[in-house]
Amino acid sequence: MPRFYVTTPIYYVNDVPHLGHAYTTVVADTLARFHRLRGDDVRMLTGTDEHGQKIEEAAEAKGMAPKAFVDAASEVFQRTFAKKPNELLTEPDDFIRTTEPRHVAVVQDLWLRCQRAGFIYEGQYEGLYCVGCEAYYTEKELEPAPPGSSEGPSCPIHKKPVSKVREPSFFFRLSAFQDRLLAFYERHPGFISPESRRNEVMSFVKAGLQDLSVSRTSFAWGIPVPDAPKHVMYVWFDALTNYLSALGDPKRPEATPTLGGAPLARYWPCDLHLVGKDILRFHTIYWPAFLMAAGFADEQLPKKVFVHGWLTINGQKMSKSLRNTVEPRKLAEVFGADVVRYYLLREVAFGQDGDFSHAQLVARYNAELADTLGNLLNRTLGLCTKLRKDAPTLDATAGRGPLEDKLEEAAKLALAGASAAFEEVAPHRAIDSIWALARAANKYVDESAPWAEAKKGEAGAARVDAILATSLEVLRWLSVLVWPAMPTVSDKLRAQLGLPALEAPSGREGTDQTALSFARAFATDKLALGTPIFPKIDAERQEQIFAELGVAKAAPEPEAPKKGAASKEPKKKEMAEPAAEITFDEFTRLDLRVGTVLSAERVPKSDKLLKLMVDVGEPAPRQIVAGIGKSFAPEALVGQQVTVVANLKPAKLMGLESRGMVLAAGGDGEGDLALVQPARGRVIGTRVK
Repeated sequence: MPRFYVTTPIYYVNDVPHLGHAYTTVVADTLARFHRLRGDDVRMLTGTDEHGQKIEEAAEAKGMAPKAFVDAASEVFQRTFAKKPNELLTEPDDFIRTTEPRHVAVVQDLWLRCQRAGFIYEGQYEGLYCVGCEAYYTEKELEPAPPGSSEGPSCPIHKKPVSKVREPSFFFRLSAFQDRLLAFYERHPGFISPESRRNEVMSFVKAGLQDLSVSRTSFAWGIPVPDAPKHVMYVWFDALTNYLSALGDPKRPEATPTLGGAPLARYWPCDLHLVGKDILRFHTIYWPAFLMAAGFADEQLPKKVFVHGWLTINGQKMSKSLRNTVEPRKLAEVFGADVVRYYLLREVAFGQDGDFSHAQLVARYNAELADTLGNLLNRTLGLCTKLRKDAPTLDATAGRGPLEDKLEEAAKLALAGASAAFEEVAPHRAIDSIWALARAANKYVDESAPWAEAKKGEAGAARVDAILATSLEVLRWLSVLVWPAMPTVSDKLRAQLGLPALEAPSGREGTDQTALSFARAFATDKLALGTPIFPKIDAERQEQIFAELGVAKAAPEPEAPKKGAASKEPKKKEMAEPAAEITFDEFTRLDLRVGTVLSAERVPKSDKLLKLMVDVGEPAPRQIVAGIGKSFAPEALVGQQVTVVANLKPAKLMGLESRGMVLAAGGDGEGDLALVQPARGRVIGTRVK
């Protein structure tokens, strides 16, 4: 039976759970749910990182002992992400704390294995240390102090001066693993995703690795080094090992992981570590090096580290000082957990930076949840009640035609696309595929017009049955496809369709519930048209929501230039000869739409052309061949919104059909193009006017 082990980072407990934590945890939970639906043996892990100087200082500032401080802080994270029920419907199989005895035992075992193999030695450390990162830096990695400042260089992430540290320390021979790590990356190109992050790591390792200080004596809150009690372990040697220590059974000490022994066999190696880009180096360099030093073979190392970007809030960096941090609990209280999950998965291309916009959340809610999925359910059940109220079963066999064939193909395409996207850790693309089917089904109801067929009496009865049965069947498929992202919505959909809720916890491994076949008949005796799952949010309700959440504006106003500041207006190109004038009617013939790039790759033998798959709000994405390859790396385009000329006559470029044009503004040369895209995200398929 296939198995799937996915982890989030363990969250540092010097802060309350925020949207960044929620984002990673929701993605991990969604992927775990998808694999459970597939019948895989799944394990999802999250937890809290509770040691280090930063925690010791935070506890001291509150007048608390470190253990009491982390106990209280970890409980908040457990209530938010692990305990049932919780605010975001996440259901990890385990929640690991680095203060637990089961964890301490495994970390000390890993240390001893590395030490006995000759990869840990004792010495004296003197260098630069960021308490916020719990990480050491070299001068070249830091931001220099401003001219005339008495402060030293600053951390590139926290923007605060680093500390000079001098103390006895144990060192890990990281330098001994440079060649082996590079060879591992070459043999396993999928170990680090996306490609841009892999390139970043490769460049860092090729520049040379220095041995790593892995113990501290200047504070005491950490795991003691075996046989050297004055030293506590470097917090990252401690924290990274959680992915192993959580696989032991705390009720059976003999089953504590032995770093390669039988207790690890079921779920190790880990299939997927989800991490933010600020902890890329720890997971892709230090972690595999520690495991290699402990005797792990390459095939026993984690299979993939997927690095996601950071979220801004309404166009601004998330910051306590700006008072714009977003608590997932409050969002879930107002919108519902399913809606928050949907928006986080839908809005941001996983692996890229993204922006959380309250206004865009409402826009997607109304356009995609209420007007698309909710509308399809309401109108289908309403038509069943109105047109075929007394029919116990609707059978599509006799009245089936080309429109039904087309919609069935759209359903199969959506299933295949969503499954592939979930497998590829692209939940945003999975959502795209699912909603393409919902849009196709709404279009199908419009085109098939069962109300018109019903007016034909007996002559149209078979056709009415075929249309309604097919619509109900697509809703059944959608109720399965949305379950990983929106489990409660799936339950509500299925309840109105007269179907039992999906169950995919342990005990159902081996049953692939995504192996859907398109049924021709649908029983209607248990249909239950209820209240709308997604009641529309009007302007008045939106204003109430923003007030409740403390959102002053939907998005920040542009900053006014400071008095005396130099003008930042873009350079103006020399005026080109104006094109011939056109009438308004001629302009309206252009079908300009907002689309999202789902995939991008270079066209062989061309340095200029890229093959894009773009979702413009149709049942299937469009293939567009764009001459923008000198300005953009393909991976940088995935997830970007673009403006597409949707009614351009198809053309062939380098043997590839192109169905549309992506608009870009010219610059000083072929390699200086800028995409023409909305300043803030817009619903896919929106017409540009």
